[in-house]
Amino acid sequence: MATARPEIPSTAFLDQLAREEERAVQRTAPLTSSHAGAPDDLAGRLTRTVEGRGDDLLALSHDLHAHPEVGFEEHRSVRAVAELLEGSGHEAEVGAYGLPTALRAVAGEGAPRLAVLAEYDALPGIGHGCGHNIICTTAVGAFLALAEYVGELGGTVELIGTPAEEGGGGKELIARAGGFNGVDAAIMLHPSGHDLAAQSFLGRRVVEAVYTGVAAHASASPFMGRNALDAVVSAYTGIAALRQHIPPTDRIHGVITDGGARPNVVPERAAAEFYVRSAGIETLLDLSRRVEAIFEGAATMTGTGVEVRWDGEPAYLPVRYNRALAARYAERMAVRGRRPLPEGVVPEFLTGSTDLGNVSVRVPSIHPMLAVAPSSVALHTSQFARWAATEQADAALVDGAVGLALTGADFLADPALREDAAREFADAGGPVDVANLFAG
Repeated sequence: MATARPEIPSTAFLDQLAREEERAVQRTAPLTSSHAGAPDDLAGRLTRTVEGRGDDLLALSHDLHAHPEVGFEEHRSVRAVAELLEGSGHEAEVGAYGLPTALRAVAGEGAPRLAVLAEYDALPGIGHGCGHNIICTTAVGAFLALAEYVGELGGTVELIGTPAEEGGGGKELIARAGGFNGVDAAIMLHPSGHDLAAQSFLGRRVVEAVYTGVAAHASASPFMGRNALDAVVSAYTGIAALRQHIPPTDRIHGVITDGGARPNVVPERAAAEFYVRSAGIETLLDLSRRVEAIFEGAATMTGTGVEVRWDGEPAYLPVRYNRALAARYAERMAVRGRRPLPEGVVPEFLTGSTDLGNVSVRVPSIHPMLAVAPSSVALHTSQFARWAATEQADAALVDGAVGLALTGADFLADPALREDAAREFADAGGPVDVANLFAG
């Protein structure tokens, strides 16, 4: 008998994955680095500097968590970051790159140039269910420590506050404004249920299909109508059939945003929006073509017109993580008692998308994951939002800020690390012309 309550999904698959992860850890070698990095004495001073700012960082994290703001509306959040920076003696440019809620602070001069990236937008209705309060404060903590010793390290470190990761593509907009020109590497981290130094993220495009039909009385003269809702339903069904015939890392999911107004009127307009995701740029392009063909086929079937609108906000590219930098992060976090899981332990299909991908195809980048909650707690949930302000998350925050600071110091201090990171980036294809990637 049907009830008003939905079925609670079984955890059997996640439980099985957890057991497999435990076994995989035993047989997989951890990520290690052959580079010397920053001297031990300097690393110790950087660590103590971050720990000494712990109260300030936790206060900022909790403040952001208590006052969540969605993308491009993070005015209070970016001001809170700026006040902490200014109170520490750094100029903070709010409204950088032509974006009112972007931020930039710089210490040092000349090459090499390291960017530490901060996110602080929240999810509508959920708050910090993706833990961006922790992303922000780990980046701020790393920047403040590196800024104190950048004269000794050499080069430049800058903090870039990037709005609207949860839809909006702030990093891509900053890149188009020249924000990563001349940057030699970019680092940030993301809270999670696992400690990971290198994790795959899918590319993502947003597509809207708007169908135009002919209105008619649904009872008296339906034969004079052309049903736009039928077109949307046909497209949705076509997408569902397509899912059987795509690579296991591809994802397509969407919603009907307009299905008509009344049952007794044949809908003359209907629309749906989908996210199209894939693990590679070429496979993302291929999947996009297949999805568009389904939209056009649904229009032909129903005698309606269709307008397919791609990338109303910037597309997110797959993350090209830099193993040379990720290995330094893994070794630095091991000293904090955290041992990031080896590559491949967490299945690559358990992932989402981020606009850090757009940075990672421009400069060598890392986007490690920091465990702040049990592995069973999913991102983008109210449950994860609660975990993002717990004592466990606070302790992880300090660890993460230390890990980023030391990884950044390694990059600035070690020419061999920089050379290997740059070589790896070049071998992976070098810079991608993101702006023109999806043209035509």
